[in-house]
Amino acid sequence: MPANPTPNASPSTIVELKSGSITLPILKVYSEDLTEIETKLQQKLGSAPEFFRHAPIIIDLGDMPDGMKSHLDFSGFLKILQIHMLAPVGLRGGNAAQQKAARAENIPVLAEVRTESPPAAQPKPVPNRSVPPPRPVMATTRIIDHPVRSGQRIYAVGGDLIVMAQVSPGAEIMADGNIHVYGALKGRALAGVQGNLEARIFCSDLQAQLIAIGGHYRTSESEDDHLKGKLVQVFLRDESLVVEPLRP
Repeated sequence: MPANPTPNASPSTIVELKSGSITLPILKVYSEDLTEIETKLQQKLGSAPEFFRHAPIIIDLGDMPDGMKSHLDFSGFLKILQIHMLAPVGLRGGNAAQQKAARAENIPVLAEVRTESPPAAQPKPVPNRSVPPPRPVMATTRIIDHPVRSGQRIYAVGGDLIVMAQVSPGAEIMADGNIHVYGALKGRALAGVQGNLEARIFCSDLQAQLIAIGGHYRTSESEDDHLKGKLVQVFLRDESLVVEPLRP
């Protein structure tokens, strides 16, 4: 007797392929020295080992000089990533041998996208016609007026993020610009995720598991207890995160 079909299911709704936007960390490599790579990687991951455990990453060899690429032991490099529990999901750049090694490990080789604008057509002159100045591009601000619960991830693309309530432990908020939290920040907050080193984080009660600006991270173990419950700002100075109170 055939099994009963799933109610309200049809072949067209069993699976879907949809476009989406997911932000993944990119590991850019500039040296062929595996010892040097592992040392620097340990320094980067040491501040937040749990945050990066089994994290999917993109390997980017595009900016490595060609002479170094030919000397990079790619298989040994992948073993280093495995030891540190990083999960490469794509390779960008690299030579033919490295791309072949990546495919052998089921790591897709991503195309290097170069956007070239076609030559603009010369406009015909229009007599006695004033051209208005271009409008400035306005950054987008995303406002969240409810608590961000554990397991939730919120990302403000292209601008700032304002959260009017608490960010719970296990929650993650991200923004290309600044982050403002008018409540207790107990989860993870990452500002300037596309590399904006001028971004800042503002919150009324800093208890975050992790804070980051432009890829520079700091964990809760580094925070001072006297800052809890105070309005603070977080910014980058000399490649280190600084947390300062905004009022006594």
